[in-house]
Amino acid sequence: MDLRLGVGDKLKLLSKIIGHKIVLYRLGTNQFTQLKTKYGQLKGTQRKTVYDGELYYAFEGIPYAQPPLGELRFRAPQPCSPWEGVRDCTYCREKPMQRNSVTNNAEGSEDCLYLNVYSKKLESAKPLPVIVWIYGGGFQIGEASRDFYGPDYFMKHDVVFVHFNYRVGALGFLSLKDRELNVPGNAGLKDQVQALRWIKENIATFNGDPDNITLMGESAGGASTHIMMQTEQTRGLFHRAIVQSGSALCAWATEPDRQWAHRLAKELGYKGDCAEKEILKFFQDVPASKLAQHCNAIITQEEQRDYEIIAFGPVIEPYVTEECVVPRPQQEQLASAWGNQIPMIIGGCSFEGLFSYQTTLDDSLYMLSAFEAILPRIVRDVIDKEELADMVRRLKLAYFGDPERASMELNECLHLLSIKNFWHDIHRTLLARSAYAPATPTYLYRFDMDSPHYNHYRILKCGKKVRGVCHADDISYMFYGFLSSKLDRNTPEYRTIERLIGMWTSFAATGDPNCEAIAPVKWDPLRPGGPELCLNIADGLEFIPLPESKQFVVWDSFYTRESLY
Repeated sequence: MDLRLGVGDKLKLLSKIIGHKIVLYRLGTNQFTQLKTKYGQLKGTQRKTVYDGELYYAFEGIPYAQPPLGELRFRAPQPCSPWEGVRDCTYCREKPMQRNSVTNNAEGSEDCLYLNVYSKKLESAKPLPVIVWIYGGGFQIGEASRDFYGPDYFMKHDVVFVHFNYRVGALGFLSLKDRELNVPGNAGLKDQVQALRWIKENIATFNGDPDNITLMGESAGGASTHIMMQTEQTRGLFHRAIVQSGSALCAWATEPDRQWAHRLAKELGYKGDCAEKEILKFFQDVPASKLAQHCNAIITQEEQRDYEIIAFGPVIEPYVTEECVVPRPQQEQLASAWGNQIPMIIGGCSFEGLFSYQTTLDDSLYMLSAFEAILPRIVRDVIDKEELADMVRRLKLAYFGDPERASMELNECLHLLSIKNFWHDIHRTLLARSAYAPATPTYLYRFDMDSPHYNHYRILKCGKKVRGVCHADDISYMFYGFLSSKLDRNTPEYRTIERLIGMWTSFAATGDPNCEAIAPVKWDPLRPGGPELCLNIADGLEFIPLPESKQFVVWDSFYTRESLY
């Protein structure tokens, strides 16, 4: 079988076909690679890692589903169709259609269901462990690209690394109750399921082990990873999980019913009533760019003050279809989740609440005295005013020693938000793992690397004068992106990259994150019913009781035992 492209004299064959699936050839100064997947042939290229110039193979812009256009808008993805010829997979395709949070302009494409595969080796004695990344972005923004998630650090190790686009905003999470319309919601999550199916089916072509796949993500990607551990749609599609700064139990990971569809339609000029059939017909004629640009404009100030900052995100689907991902509340799925059978790493950043720095400052007169809004929404929704007032007093007493405290300082509020929006729901997840997966390893970490110049997300959100390890600050220690710079190898920042990637790749390979990069420190899994011991990842490494644990006592008291996990 001759898979060479017809490029005449410019084409120089560098190696023979191996197993009828690999061809290396050089065109000008670039070396390309051809592989054959179950859907057709594709052309990739070789790239070099940023520090050592090590070669790895890159295949970008591979379709894993049909373009979600026309009648497929808002609906579950359909498997991609085979193609003829050789598909050019030497560059990333456009991001999903979304609103740029800086310029407010719409960017990307509705035709976005593509994935990227990076392999350290295309041949080895044993296939390589596979790591699959789900990006964050509040289910509103995000992309699978080297601009944000360059695989250079992972490509120093013998792994296959994959990331993929999934639909965001209204295009990914519009939910309508009318069964006849076939738009129950969670199309973006169903994209993730479809990507995992494609990876399971095709990753062996890239020298990846389809029986050793680790799924990981951060923020909305972390919550998505945990959701993927719960849905029966993904049973057997991956074998380990790394959940960073999120959980399926986070309030922001399941949207309340706020009639988002009708509100967005009105924002875009719809004059009709709440008839879903008419709303869907209206949306089908609206350019994707307008759907993306306006979907967050419908959130009211009252909702923002109640920390509802996502208009279209995961929902409990109003009826069950063959593609259903979330048939009932996440908490009700914990006990029977198939993911209880697989090893898990979970944790977050030490000052997650810095994520809310600017929004709190912008409305400080209200936000710094809004104690009721800090209480969990699922608790507030089922109690009366007297119980709510009692909970607020207990919160003030636990944190400030003063049940009559009228307001907070900025940092006090942000530390409370660390617990509210991230850490307490991570803790609830750990309680569930202890109860329902006692024999399965669960590792807890706390990312505490407070660099003055390399914690890029904190600098973007808070400026250069604020310190602390913000939500998403760990991303720069995992990926080489457009904000990254080459570091001296003797710096704490470079050591942290080596340690973090060493642990994550070791876990992907063996299910155990302990590796040479962190020796002689030993990271043990949690003991069911024991203390929440974490690996604290800073300039130094320590295996210690989770510092936030002492705050969980008062937060646990807001729940009944049945509602806690």
